[in-house]
Amino acid sequence: MTSQQFASQRLAFDIDGVAVDIAALYRGGDKAPILFLHGFGSTKEDYADIVRHAAFDGHPFIAYDAPGCGDTVCADLAQVSISLLLHAALRVLAHYRVDRFHLVGHSMGGLTALLLASQLGERVLSFTDIEGNIAPEDCFLSRQIVDYPNADAEAFFDDFIERTRHAPAYASALYAASLRHKVRAAAVRGIFSSMVALSDHGQLMEQFLALPCRKMFMYGAQNAGLSYLAHIERHGVRLSEVPHCGHFPMYSNPLFMWRQLADFIAG
Repeated sequence: MTSQQFASQRLAFDIDGVAVDIAALYRGGDKAPILFLHGFGSTKEDYADIVRHAAFDGHPFIAYDAPGCGDTVCADLAQVSISLLLHAALRVLAHYRVDRFHLVGHSMGGLTALLLASQLGERVLSFTDIEGNIAPEDCFLSRQIVDYPNADAEAFFDDFIERTRHAPAYASALYAASLRHKVRAAAVRGIFSSMVALSDHGQLMEQFLALPCRKMFMYGAQNAGLSYLAHIERHGVRLSEVPHCGHFPMYSNPLFMWRQLADFIAG
């Protein structure tokens, strides 16, 4: 027998005319809440192990599957984009009556989190951006919608999965193995196209550096060549390089990730 350390919940919303039934994990507590936004091809379960780390005891946490992903049901997958994901995050926060909170976002979730933090200002206590998009060079996955165009959503996704499986980076094959189960192919084009557009034209770097909260940018050691790392560090962003890791610290080096998150959130 095991005791449940978090609750699985379903949240039904109408977001800009699109019906979504969001699958969420939630734990209560008396400290500042933590909101986790997962990346493309990942799910809320990436963050369920927070309950295994005593440093986070007392912190409520929320993690949920974005529309088009995991166990969340979306009535119109063609409408899924970063904008829809942003509005979903706002509705989830309102549902749980969250005021001020710590924010953690990975990749696609990091981009969504950046837009969320820009909108909510002082309500965000800290922002941990795990290789979220803040510059055009961050579109190494999403820009494939441009570099390998295919009008057939299923065929594009099949090819994307195969390219990812053989990518020379930590956890690529592991990540690729579950993509088909974690993402709806019909949602990929809208997600990737909006990520590319925002990364190229959304002034994300300016938004990131202007956030009033404490900021940490976490990245895998294989991506230590990102051109902007020294720039954001000069502007007060804490850098966290994850050893033995590419784009996915939650798969390649989770213990390091959790320790860094705990230290940063503790302030």
